[in-house]
Amino acid sequence: MLGAITILLLFQLAGEVLAQALSLPVPGPVIGMALLLAALVLRGSAPEELRHTANNILSHLSILFIPGGVGVMLYLPRLAQEWLPILASLIVSTMLTLIVTALVLRALLRRKGREGEA
Repeated sequence: MLGAITILLLFQLAGEVLAQALSLPVPGPVIGMALLLAALVLRGSAPEELRHTANNILSHLSILFIPGGVGVMLYLPRLAQEWLPILASLIVSTMLTLIVTALVLRALLRRKGREGEA
């Protein structure tokens, strides 16, 4: 388990280094995850230890929402002042997400239908 966590942290570190060195607008952990994905694709599969450790971390993912909840409580007065723009942006972004998801699903189903006919 320690080896798998070390691998995860090394990829996160590599992402942070790349983000800082190249002044990229993408967070380092996102770049690190993309690098990890590329490494796993090139390898063909994830090692069992890494898979087991990742599943253990994901099973406790809800704990990571606690800092976000505390942050919301910290800025509650500001949220109360600006509730309308926040609500509008949440509604618009949710609708855009649903529309894009539906369009992608439709395109994938058409593609699958064409492949099934051939």
